[in-house]
Amino acid sequence: MTAATVATYVFESTNGALWAEEVARASGIAVEVVPAPAAARAVCDLAVAALAADASTLEAAWAAAGVPYRSWETGPA
Repeated sequence: MTAATVATYVFESTNGALWAEEVARASGIAVEVVPAPAAARAVCDLAVAALAADASTLEAAWAAAGVPYRSWETGPA
């Protein structure tokens, strides 16, 4: 996968990242917990990666559950 096909999200806590993973999987959205990119300057060392095509569905699921997150983008490829 290229950076353009992956959406990466960072969190303020490990609990938040793991909660986000749980909500995503319960919603049927495939995600992977990965190390947070150093350039993202995230408080938590974990991030969640998903297919970019699933980003809006994933973000809606998190919003409905109250999961706080920040989308991280690498910028132009």
